[in-house]
Amino acid sequence: MKQLFSTRIGRLRLLGYLEGISLLLLLFVAVPLKYGANKPSMVHALGPVHGILFLWYIIQTLGIGVEQRWEFQKTTWKILVACIIPFGTFYIGRQLRK
Repeated sequence: MKQLFSTRIGRLRLLGYLEGISLLLLLFVAVPLKYGANKPSMVHALGPVHGILFLWYIIQTLGIGVEQRWEFQKTTWKILVACIIPFGTFYIGRQLRK
């Protein structure tokens, strides 16, 4: 776990996991509760949290991409696309580890 925090890429991986978990909770727990049980409170709570994590992930990806001189078409765009696909950040986190 210490390894995750020691580099910017490690912190990006951690942020990706958090963003991915928030997206999954939003899609598969909060939204069904909102429309199935008429309980929108979880969407109201998780929506802004996910939004902040999502924006932070994008900003960090772009910053690290510039710092590491990643070729945008080879690396950066794949990482950015991963954050809008459920389970994408988990996959890309493993790729970043390599």
